[in-house]
Amino acid sequence: MEYTLKRGGLTAVVTDQGGELISLRDAAGLEYIWQGDPASWTGRSPILFPIVGSLLDETIRIGGAPFHMKQHGFARRSAFTLEERGEDFAVLGLRESEATLAQYPFPFHFRVRHQLTDAGFSTSFQAENTGTGPMPFCVGAHTAFRCPLLEGERFEDYQLVFDCSGTADTLLLDAHGHYTGARERWIEESGALRLQHRIFDLLDTLVFENLRSTGVRLVHPGTGRGVYVKFAGFPMIAFWTKPEANAPYLCIEPWHGCGAYANETGEFKDKPHVITLAPGEGRTLTYSAELLPAL
Repeated sequence: MEYTLKRGGLTAVVTDQGGELISLRDAAGLEYIWQGDPASWTGRSPILFPIVGSLLDETIRIGGAPFHMKQHGFARRSAFTLEERGEDFAVLGLRESEATLAQYPFPFHFRVRHQLTDAGFSTSFQAENTGTGPMPFCVGAHTAFRCPLLEGERFEDYQLVFDCSGTADTLLLDAHGHYTGARERWIEESGALRLQHRIFDLLDTLVFENLRSTGVRLVHPGTGRGVYVKFAGFPMIAFWTKPEANAPYLCIEPWHGCGAYANETGEFKDKPHVITLAPGEGRTLTYSAELLPAL
């Protein structure tokens, strides 16, 4: 099922498949969310839970026992249940099942709230441990924004501009897609980066950790049009578009957790930025996007 949200001149669509926000249009009808295309990527805005990224051999160890899970976890492939709905918001929930327990042996209640704001939208992830023992999890967003937005523009016309000036180094992947601990400078003192497809052809994903900035603009410097994504509370921010595809979108991905390191233990509790909830405990993380120029 799909649910339409409205506020002011904004219209959004969310779906119970994966709990995603799959469309955001302004008053003029301009779409800001990538609508998926098999030629490059069919995704739109998948939710990453209870892991972010890939595992070593698709395997995580919990208490020494192996469990198998595909990249980014099972939430994006799961059917959520509509729990609350208003004119400008929807809350979708996911609980454990036989299928999830085979991959992730924890009872849980995971809720996603999509809320239209005056300027765009906010998405909140709330994880609750409904079991009797500690529950580790990671969570992240993977929202694909159309880039370019207008006819006649190019991907390379846009920039990423962070709130704070200063340098930033991306984490590097090895040939197997795992982090090595090596880093490379990609953001210079200006705190800005001009987009180029060759960056993603070379690196696949730009991943920054523990930045001073808590917001980033994806913006066309000539028109001022784009989106401003706020990610306070997330220790990592990633950017991705499919390599070697010249695809017209950029994913902006606040992460609490990340993919596998080549030398990691494989234990869930040891993953970088993992959150562990005590029985009955919950945790909420929120990111938001505002349309530029300001409405």
